[in-house]
Amino acid sequence: METKQFEGGPTDQADLRRADSLAREIFSDVANKWALLIIEMLGDRTLRFSELRNEVEGISHKMLTQNLRMLERNGLVERTVHPTVPPRVEYTLTGPGRALRATVDVMCEWTHRNLAHIETSRLRFDA
Repeated sequence: METKQFEGGPTDQADLRRADSLAREIFSDVANKWALLIIEMLGDRTLRFSELRNEVEGISHKMLTQNLRMLERNGLVERTVHPTVPPRVEYTLTGPGRALRATVDVMCEWTHRNLAHIETSRLRFDA
């Protein structure tokens, strides 16, 4: 992964309208279906890689690995390696990860509330 060098101050780095802002990079990282599902499935739990893979139906080993690394890099997931043979690796949300989960929960609730409307609109549009 490449770390970008940003020009400008903290306000510029937080501006989603700027293509070179750190905020936009973070938003792009976490606003993907796999990251959102991983955050939702971890919730208040600590899970091993295989447990998390079973929870997130349809995710490949590679995609889970990439997304966990990205979430860890952004400080949203903590990875703990236990010195056993074979090594036991566990993942849990950090404080900021749990705070983001509250937003993900709202998005999930919105989806459940509006699912029928969206399905009806899609049927009408596709007809």
